[in-house]
Amino acid sequence: MLNALGLLKQRRFLPLFATQFLGAFNDNLFKTSMVLFATYAIFTDPHSEFYFNCAATGAAILPFVFLSALSGQLADSHDKARIIRIVKTVEIGIMLVGAAGLLIAKAGYTTAGLSLMLGTVLALGVHSTFFGPIKYAILPQHLEPEDILGGTGLVEAGTYLAILLGTVAAGWISIEAAAIGVLVVAVIGWFIGRQVPPAPREGPPLKLNYNPFTASWRLISATLHIRRLFLAIIAISFFWTIGAVLIIIFPPLVKNVLTADKEVASLAIAIFSIGVAIGSVVINTMLKGEISARYSPMSVIAMGAFVVLFSFLCRNWTPAAGGGLYSWQAFLAEPRAIGILATLLAIATTGGMFVVPLYAFLTTTVEKDQTARTVAANNIVNCFAMTIGSVLAFAISAAGVSSSDMLFVVAGMCLVSAWLALLLHRACGEVDVEPVQNRNV
Repeated sequence: MLNALGLLKQRRFLPLFATQFLGAFNDNLFKTSMVLFATYAIFTDPHSEFYFNCAATGAAILPFVFLSALSGQLADSHDKARIIRIVKTVEIGIMLVGAAGLLIAKAGYTTAGLSLMLGTVLALGVHSTFFGPIKYAILPQHLEPEDILGGTGLVEAGTYLAILLGTVAAGWISIEAAAIGVLVVAVIGWFIGRQVPPAPREGPPLKLNYNPFTASWRLISATLHIRRLFLAIIAISFFWTIGAVLIIIFPPLVKNVLTADKEVASLAIAIFSIGVAIGSVVINTMLKGEISARYSPMSVIAMGAFVVLFSFLCRNWTPAAGGGLYSWQAFLAEPRAIGILATLLAIATTGGMFVVPLYAFLTTTVEKDQTARTVAANNIVNCFAMTIGSVLAFAISAAGVSSSDMLFVVAGMCLVSAWLALLLHRACGEVDVEPVQNRNV
């Protein structure tokens, strides 16, 4: 990874890295501002907070299900840099609506404000659907083979560092500042996105299928018949299902179990982001540039163990006196606080170690002219799995299961991910994986 840092000096990588960094920062700044504002300033009971988080998660996921096939086809059949410029232009308009939603909700018009904010989350999901395949698929086109794993690790680490900064900012600035900030960052991202070098179509011309249902089905069936890709995609999907459940339960857990204010929630999510970035660096160092899943099973098993530990620590937490909320200073002064934050860091670090090699695997297993569609197929399956996870979390919460108990469900899902990663490791046979020819869709 230290060698990979040299890529940040090169125009073939730096503008892409900066564009995705700012996009992730802005996306998270808005979403976290919205969720924290709704959790702490609008809703007054855990179930309403939980259901709103479910709605926000669903709105973010839905575009991936219906538009990923089209986004993958467009990325493989057109200049990826041109698509980036279009997407970043649209982001400015999306953030105008989002900023209006934040300000309207703050003014007391909660129904209209929440509607605009959820609409913005849906639009940001569309934005991410079209940008997501590009940020991974463009790497094999711009980087040498020996730099792909390092570049993927930098993109993943950069994404989570951006989430870190966006989360911290959302927890500490006012709603008015957040509304202005998302617009400013969107404009900066537009300027930087225009510096990404051209990445024209490679391979034969591709006939586009605009029907979201048939296109998605054909894309998935044309990808999942390859056993190595099937196992990698399913393993990644379980990971992001785990992530979806954690995202849904986390803000209510911090408020109602740890009895802490929104600055603590922001701090905890930030630590999670730092952990994933650390995991990205650690696994890249351990693998020394080799694309392999050999450490993934043990990484996600360790993640499950830390999730169980985190649940027990939450159960033994001493609530704030008098029904109040801990400030961040009071929270950190509690004897068990450091243990909770350290365990959260460990969960995220082992999660990063699990998922980064799998994303690098996706972009190097097929030919370069099919990488975007492969990532898009992965996104579709991921979102189906995340939707199932969100519905499961919703149903379990409706049945009266607490957030602390729901963490045991997450730990069980980690075991399934470990089993899938082990199957992938065995399927690869620990030999160099040559790109396979996928079917056209």
